[in-house]
Amino acid sequence: MASRQGRVKSSIARYIAEIVRSEIKKPSIGLVSVNEVIVSDDYSYATVYVSFLDPKYPHQRLEELKKTEGFVRSSLAKKLSIYKVPKVSFVLDEAAERARKLDEALAKEEKDLAALEELTK
Repeated sequence: MASRQGRVKSSIARYIAEIVRSEIKKPSIGLVSVNEVIVSDDYSYATVYVSFLDPKYPHQRLEELKKTEGFVRSSLAKKLSIYKVPKVSFVLDEAAERARKLDEALAKEEKDLAALEELTK
């Protein structure tokens, strides 16, 4: 069961990335990266975590992408060979932004620690 769900999940992720890249013609969305897809056990819902390659205005871009959820689902239905096609909902994946901020904080701490060691010598 888990292997089937894994295959369905990866197929959904691949197809949604393809649909967003090639079938949606909204320049206001820009380039989208599908980072992860979480599918409910009964395949009713698919939460799609996305990030945008241009970091300007990610929330506005997400709102534009959310307007295409019905289109994405109908296109997904044509590509998938499962009985129930999940309702797609897009969510902004902020993990990359959090990782960048964490890296910056660690670099600052390392710099401060080096300066403190330099003062104590």
